[in-house]
Amino acid sequence: MLRRSLIALAGALLVGCTTLGPDYQEPELAWLAEWQPDLYGQLDSDPAAVSTELSYWWQRFDDPALDALIQKVLTKNPSLQNAGLSVLEARARLGGAEALRFPQSQQLGASAAYIRQRRSDGLLPASEDSFGSYDAGLSVGWELDFWGRFARGIESADAAFMTSVANQRDLQVILIAQTADIYYAYRTVQLRIAIANENAAIQKRSFEITQQLFDSGQESELDLQQARTQYLATLATIPDLERSRIQLRNALAVLLARPPGVITELEGELQPLPGVEPVALRGIPTQLVLRRPDVRASAWQAGAQSAQIGVAKAELYPALSLFGSFGWSGDSLGATRDGLTFAAGPSISWNIFDYGRIRSNIRVQDARLQQTLVAFDATVYQAAREIDDAAVAVVKTAEAGSVLTESRSAAERALELANRRYKEGYADFQRVLDAQRSLFAQAEKELVNEGAHISAVITLYKALGGGWQSQSLEEMISEDVREIMRERVNWGEQLEASVPEVLDDAQTGGDSQ
Repeated sequence: MLRRSLIALAGALLVGCTTLGPDYQEPELAWLAEWQPDLYGQLDSDPAAVSTELSYWWQRFDDPALDALIQKVLTKNPSLQNAGLSVLEARARLGGAEALRFPQSQQLGASAAYIRQRRSDGLLPASEDSFGSYDAGLSVGWELDFWGRFARGIESADAAFMTSVANQRDLQVILIAQTADIYYAYRTVQLRIAIANENAAIQKRSFEITQQLFDSGQESELDLQQARTQYLATLATIPDLERSRIQLRNALAVLLARPPGVITELEGELQPLPGVEPVALRGIPTQLVLRRPDVRASAWQAGAQSAQIGVAKAELYPALSLFGSFGWSGDSLGATRDGLTFAAGPSISWNIFDYGRIRSNIRVQDARLQQTLVAFDATVYQAAREIDDAAVAVVKTAEAGSVLTESRSAAERALELANRRYKEGYADFQRVLDAQRSLFAQAEKELVNEGAHISAVITLYKALGGGWQSQSLEEMISEDVREIMRERVNWGEQLEASVPEVLDDAQTGGDSQ
């Protein structure tokens, strides 16, 4: 009866197994479902429109130098290497959490002793006055996951692993956008230097002509000094532009994991900035926000913390374990038989006198969960803002570009007329200087706006979360680093393992063209 009762009790306990703590579900934001802007006319409602994947948005610029720089950043950048190592660390932690579900060896030991005894009467030989004893034992315990403590631990570790993957992809997004932004800022400064040098050459020629006329008594010193002032003022802008160019080059070198110096990818003939076709986005704003890697990372982080509540709650209840032990003992005299011992059965441990420590820890974990949920809300708000800010910047810089192009054309015509009227004697030289200054300023403004428009397009693709590619750990971590790690520790196949594809759907949920 006792045996049957124990079996029935064990069966009832196993049937009654449960998983404590909340089952996490990603929060639904009511405002996001209602947020339906057209992003200033850039949403394309035509489902048949040809689209380009967000993951390769920079190829729209058709710039081989930029393509090469981005590829090298993705393979050489130290921050991205560290992000890959964080993924590897999270994967190892997940493996440790999964291992807790299996039986654990609690003790494996062996002992031996040799005791020498000598009887006081001396009747026996000394060799028979001594003996040895020995024993060895092994015990194994298996804690049943009765309250889901291990299951929640695995759930938390798995969500943390997915968080690390999302963070690595978010860093890809950031680095690709930074590379493209710095690259075109560098090219913009190069063109600004060229414009400044060209205008300085024109103004120098005007200054030299004015000097000759003044020396011959045909011009006043006022015209001479005004021409000289304008020429020197233009020359003064060039050193600052050169400083900006070098600083941008150094910033790019850091992304490439190179020391400051010449970057061969930036060498070559000076080219105008590329024209950028209007951006037409496909997908509703909710999709555009929720697929961003940083939003996915924030959601996974909340999921990881949610599971920790279940881990903490399990400490309130008794832990049920199955244990087994095996032992062997004997001695050299043969006075007793060599013995084998075996024991197996359940054991219960219960932390009764915790003085509120466990409940306090549950509250701590719940407060942390709420913090991650608030952080998720803030991340989504910020993502929506960045998308909207970038979208309006693209539209408005394009509008300004059209106006500035007309303004530069007008300035060119004004300079042409001023030169003609000056030569014919109908206007003084001041009109020529004013026209030169105006043309220089308008050409500068037009070029700066072109750079700002390209930067706005880059920022929009970054705000949409475009630019990441799914990578294996072999691709995330360079071969040199993996080889060093193999020499230190046996990593098995984990250094070449793939990562889950569950995040990949986020990038294909909407396209852009």
